[in-house]
Amino acid sequence: MRNAHFPDRHESLETLNRFRTVAQRRLIFEEFFVFQLGLALNRQETDAIEKPRTITVDDRVRRAALDVLPFRLTTDQKLALREIVTDLQRPQAMNRLLQGDVGSGKTIIALLAALVAMENGLQVAFMAPTELLAEQHFFNLARLLAPSRFALLKLTGAMSVKERRAAWKALSAGEAQLVVGTHALVQEAVRFQALGLVIIDEQHRFGVMQRATLRDKGLQPDVLVMTATPIPRTLALTAYGDLDLSTIRELPPGRQPITTSVRSTSRRSDVYRFIDAQLATGRQGYVVYPLVEESSKLDLRAATEMADRLRTEVFTTRRVALLHGRMKAGDREQIMRAFADHEVDLLVATTVIEVGIDVPNASIMLVEHAERFGLAQLHQLRGRVGRGTYRSHCILLYQEPLSEAARARLDAVAETADGFELAERDLELRGPGDFFGTRQHGIPTLRVGNLLRDHHIMQDARRAALQWLPSGHASTEYLDVVRRSWSERFGLVGVG
Repeated sequence: MRNAHFPDRHESLETLNRFRTVAQRRLIFEEFFVFQLGLALNRQETDAIEKPRTITVDDRVRRAALDVLPFRLTTDQKLALREIVTDLQRPQAMNRLLQGDVGSGKTIIALLAALVAMENGLQVAFMAPTELLAEQHFFNLARLLAPSRFALLKLTGAMSVKERRAAWKALSAGEAQLVVGTHALVQEAVRFQALGLVIIDEQHRFGVMQRATLRDKGLQPDVLVMTATPIPRTLALTAYGDLDLSTIRELPPGRQPITTSVRSTSRRSDVYRFIDAQLATGRQGYVVYPLVEESSKLDLRAATEMADRLRTEVFTTRRVALLHGRMKAGDREQIMRAFADHEVDLLVATTVIEVGIDVPNASIMLVEHAERFGLAQLHQLRGRVGRGTYRSHCILLYQEPLSEAARARLDAVAETADGFELAERDLELRGPGDFFGTRQHGIPTLRVGNLLRDHHIMQDARRAALQWLPSGHASTEYLDVVRRSWSERFGLVGVG
């Protein structure tokens, strides 16, 4: 401690600034070691509790899975499914993170996992962060599960009290095997007869307590969390240190690359001409508006006015519709369905479309005020196009003057379509504290260590903790100190 604060005068300034003196490395390693030891203790205690019901996979279950599978799985999808099904059959509860880039096919893997659980007499809860995404998942899963014998229901805050009560009753009586919903699933009134699997989509959008509450509604349920925001390697060891990791990097065959370009608003008329030429070939498109919390009313008015202008002045021969989060669920669903059925050519939308709309014919996207979006958000938005076999385009329109940070974000998105590479860039641009938006999402508060600068030390600390814990050298007193310190400093970081 003394050497860290009052270093030897022979230490170089560069070594001090890089936090690489022996004393600094020692303090960083200890902090990381305690963090990793706490994660390992959590995992050890979780693994000591066995599930009340075991899951088996036989020919009957395999046939049921084949009946709902609409296409051949990629190699990465097969591997991820094998890892998940192996976990489901273990006596301990699964705690796995499935990460895959936008459009890589995570939902079908989650559905097959759900099918395995349901064929074993268990219920499944599928939680999505927004009404729109829950509606989209419900629509897709209902279509895929049509050949099966299982009942599916939806539970969201937008439903009437009567509809919600009917759903609660069906779940507690075991009449429904799969429920798709929003945070409405964690309400106290929701009871399950035999919740065996919890699937959480876009997990970084949920608070830790919401995830823990849903898990507590079952008896040691298996937990599968999914994200299309790939986790940088440096964070996978920390925020998700207690989760097993499955990764899908391959995109399904036939997907076309997306051409991304950055344009100033001074080029708006050229951009409109390009969009119109795309629509003329029979394709569809999106115009996306930001919706920033502090100015949401102004933003919404701007989006509404833009939709009117595009309809009456710019794309007068095209069918233009508006979609935003403040609409009633029924109206939103109607517009989404009209867009999917090609009754709408151009959809002007706020960021409600960031996740959840899957229209293979949509091949052009214009992002207005692109400088106001985060890097991961831009990548997510871009993933709404390029979902079919047509060459797709994403145009990022910005307003001058452009800050250095905004320029770096826009350039990064234009340079690569690899979500994993963008995740690393995002971490470098924003730092670990902001990567998931808020600290509640599980990024540890570190005093001396830095996840970016010191990730090699974190890897060393992880190896050391995993070797040391089972060695029997750890005294009960020391482990109690670690548990207490870990709980105070890192809280519920390990809740999947």
